[in-house]
Amino acid sequence: MVKFNCSSKSAITSFKVMLKIRKNIAISDSGFVFDPMSGESFSLNPIGLEIIQLIKNGNNFKEITKVILDKYQVDEETLDRYFYDFISTLKQFNLLESTSHG
Repeated sequence: MVKFNCSSKSAITSFKVMLKIRKNIAISDSGFVFDPMSGESFSLNPIGLEIIQLIKNGNNFKEITKVILDKYQVDEETLDRYFYDFISTLKQFNLLESTSHG
């Protein structure tokens, strides 16, 4: 699994990176993800699906973190670790674009 280096992690937490799901990625309400360019498909668990939906709705890291912390029994450190791993996985499978905003 691809890990974030310190500069990537700090860029996300400082909200200078806008997370964006590629436009051609199909995501069902049940968490089935299909990439028509590669032909690959993936399944998301309910929390992964919720994070994807929050990203698609334009939420930033801080907003996503607040939603998940308010809804689920998880501490912020654990959420941060899993969030970065999840985002790394999305990038690894070319499902996510990220654009920097100064």
